[in-house]
Amino acid sequence: MKITIFTGNQPRHFNLVKQLAEVADEVFCIQETLTVRPGLVDDFFRKSEIMQRYFGNVMHAEKLLFGGLSFMPKNVRSLCLRSGDLIHLTPEELQPALEADMFIVFGSSYIKGWLCDYLVKRKAINIHMGLSPYYRGSSCNFWALHDRRPSYVGATIHLLSQGLDNGDILFHCLPKDIIGDPFLFTMKSVEVAQTALKERIRSGEIHRIDAIAQDPTKEKRYSRNKEFDDNKALAFLEQMESWADIIPEYPELKMPWFG
Repeated sequence: MKITIFTGNQPRHFNLVKQLAEVADEVFCIQETLTVRPGLVDDFFRKSEIMQRYFGNVMHAEKLLFGGLSFMPKNVRSLCLRSGDLIHLTPEELQPALEADMFIVFGSSYIKGWLCDYLVKRKAINIHMGLSPYYRGSSCNFWALHDRRPSYVGATIHLLSQGLDNGDILFHCLPKDIIGDPFLFTMKSVEVAQTALKERIRSGEIHRIDAIAQDPTKEKRYSRNKEFDDNKALAFLEQMESWADIIPEYPELKMPWFG
């Protein structure tokens, strides 16, 4: 089996590629790059002392669960791009990755145009870090905690669609047992999602799950990157200790979930 993944260049993205390499004969990895030191370097998130503090916590949690940056396994073929360049590529430039048996999207830039049409037709799977349809957009798990809704921290495994995070849902993934550290709690949802997806690819179950359409009336927040600023990050950091006493009460979900 050959798998193509469109992803990023942080340790959590490397980890998923490695997991897929365990169940696939060959992995084509189209990897878009951002700074690996958010907050310290001006990039997708702005450079500031507060952002350095915030993302220092993010990177600490990420390293605990996924380790650091590393090289890929031997059965992975990589194509590295600057974030945002993906939509400018031609079909010829993405060969032979377009001939894979399965397509996965996790942490790439917004895919549109001919490539989106092709991936939708091929039933590509997207990992959305947030519980759709409740939280969609950017930094969804941050906003779920910001809204004091820890039960809505998690991941959605869904079919890729033309819209953002609104494809038919295969299953949800929910982190558990480590709410005392909000950064570990949200990063744990990444780990649960990756493990659940890998195991369902390995078993073949992923092809037998009936996808469920999203109900847009259940949306609680659609977040945009510009809304996450120094003020929001600082307020979150100042409230970190208060999370020790908060226990999620998980919502009734119509589709399967894993945690």
